[in-house]
Amino acid sequence: MKKKLLTAAAAFALLLVCTAVLLSSVLKGSDSSDKSGEQIVALNEIEQLYKSGETEKAEEKAEELAAALRSGSSEKNIGTEVLVISGVSLLFMGGVLAYVYFSVLRPFDKLKGFAGEIAMGNFDVSLEYDRANYFGTFTWAFDSMRREITKSRACEREAIENNKTVIATLSHDIKTPIASLRAYAEGLEANMDTTPEKRARYLSVITRKCDEVARLTNDLFLHSLSSLDKLSVAGEDFELGEFISDTLEELSAERGDIRFVGAGEPLPVTADKKRITQLLENLVNNSRKYAGTKITAALAKDGDEAVLTVSDRGPGIPDEDIPFIFGKFYRGHNCGNEQGSGLGLYIVKYIAEKHGGSVSLRNLPEGGLEVTVRMALRKT
Repeated sequence: MKKKLLTAAAAFALLLVCTAVLLSSVLKGSDSSDKSGEQIVALNEIEQLYKSGETEKAEEKAEELAAALRSGSSEKNIGTEVLVISGVSLLFMGGVLAYVYFSVLRPFDKLKGFAGEIAMGNFDVSLEYDRANYFGTFTWAFDSMRREITKSRACEREAIENNKTVIATLSHDIKTPIASLRAYAEGLEANMDTTPEKRARYLSVITRKCDEVARLTNDLFLHSLSSLDKLSVAGEDFELGEFISDTLEELSAERGDIRFVGAGEPLPVTADKKRITQLLENLVNNSRKYAGTKITAALAKDGDEAVLTVSDRGPGIPDEDIPFIFGKFYRGHNCGNEQGSGLGLYIVKYIAEKHGGSVSLRNLPEGGLEVTVRMALRKT
């Protein structure tokens, strides 16, 4: 591109010089022709005056003609005129060429080099740009694209690492109940259940561990689906208070650690019973894992919404963690050595929003954590 521009500039400069030479020659020739005609007329006039005896007038005319000849000899020659015009033309072309180089060519070369680095996968090279030049906006957009690609790659790497972490964590968590299942199954096989009470206890533990494995595998399944936004929600009409009461009664059957306070009036909703059960299981399991205290669940009506609150008397969540606690894979700083994937509250929020509702939480003044889930009531 530079070579083409230099060639075009040289050709244009040569054209200007030739034009200047030609124009100067034409003007000089025309001027010389006019002066020659005037001088011939003046000589004829002097000759006629001498012949008619008017000597004094003839001498005056002769002096005027001589003065005109002397002034004509002091004029600039054609070579000087050509040099001046040519010099001005070349200076003009040099200025234009410098402007084009600094405003167009050099920024373009810089942008071309940057594009080459990007094409080779080097996204760490920043591009300094000046909005004043012709490529300013384009350069800014190009560099913004680089930053966005860098950010996207970083997020992609983080997502891959998070996926590895959650799979490894859930796999580790699944091993524990499976080991217990094996131990109790071997105990039954070895006829260690010598009394009906012991046999019932063995079977109860096996059942509980099977439920625990089911929950963990369900978390893994939800993780794979929710990341693709493919978690299906099938709506059906039912009374929310009765359903939550029955579900919490089943969850509390073994431990008896859940107290439920109903709304005292029917709360008709259109929702997915399976997903609501998952939401309740995650809230209860979170409280059991991190609080280890009695759990209180309360259902109330607030305008055209059903409001479910689940609270415990545990240590709560550090204030600095609250803005991020619903994020995927996020775990609070006070989780200690408790195993977990950081999916519990994320799934709660996901299911609530899938039903057009919302979820929030707060640390209670007297100690403990309260999670609030809101859902729209069905219009009857």
